[in-house]
Amino acid sequence: MNHLKYEQSFELESGESLPGIEITYHVYGHLNEDKTNVVWVCHALTANSNAGEWWPGVVGPGGAITPDKYFIVCANILGSCYGSTGPLSTDPRTGKPYYHEFPMITIRDMVKAHILLRKHLGIERIHLLMGGSMGGYQALEWAVMERERIDRLFLIATSPTESAWGIAIHTAQRLAIEADGSWRNASPMAGSAGLKAARAIGILTYRNYGIMVQKQTDPDTEKLDNFKASSYITYQGDKLVNRFNAYCYWLLTKAMDSHQLARGREKTLEQVLGGITQPALVIGIGSDILCPLEEQRFIVKHLPDATLVEIDSAYGHDGFMVEGATIGKYLEEWMGK
Repeated sequence: MNHLKYEQSFELESGESLPGIEITYHVYGHLNEDKTNVVWVCHALTANSNAGEWWPGVVGPGGAITPDKYFIVCANILGSCYGSTGPLSTDPRTGKPYYHEFPMITIRDMVKAHILLRKHLGIERIHLLMGGSMGGYQALEWAVMERERIDRLFLIATSPTESAWGIAIHTAQRLAIEADGSWRNASPMAGSAGLKAARAIGILTYRNYGIMVQKQTDPDTEKLDNFKASSYITYQGDKLVNRFNAYCYWLLTKAMDSHQLARGREKTLEQVLGGITQPALVIGIGSDILCPLEEQRFIVKHLPDATLVEIDSAYGHDGFMVEGATIGKYLEEWMGK
């Protein structure tokens, strides 16, 4: 794990600023002599910069994007709790953690931080920019902000704008966090019970009816309580609380809500997509109810040079991580063209 400290004022899209930021990132492999083998991975909501760990089959040894061939970079997003500046970081102006005082951020602010790191690493061109879900939001924004530096795009289970459906889900999750009596406490554990409930809501959208019935149905037809599905949801909530943070979750879902590729660009969404001329591989998952196939089909319809692959998976939105071997196969084949 590596760190970049940027000790100048970092201006945010909202007009507010941070008095410097820190970016945590991982790199794998080596930059070749002509610097043409850079692959930049943008991660999703609660992931981190260690892409080789959470995306097996796609990134890392044995995957489509291997460190023996590519120089792979993944940076932890601004606002997260895995090392980059976020609500748990110390505000140098007060000497105390930001907590609720951390300013609102957008996907563009995250990409702006990525660009700082790109410059720090001396990277002039990115051979492949890739991301799934919220990572795809970042990749699309970056392709617009620095289109001359991006050669290819790989997008999966993502969209060029947050849908009303997605915003409604995130709002329900934030309401769960805000209903936690500890939410207003100035403590790293504030809102933990609410975060557990928010994760429960999220799991219902990351998976779907079919996989839940298949995996979590009780064989005991006489049971009155303590159902397998209940235990699964509780386990997933506890698991997230143990590795993530309610402040960050609340903040990052707000950032997702603001995702709109056409905002401030005086063009329609279709026109903005039409200006992304790089070859793009777009993968959608048939059972995804969070970022359904219609969103990937919309992207492909308006990108000038895009290939659409539709994957059958029982795992819904989470299929973009679960189906790593299948995804890696399509990506490797496309990269070889």
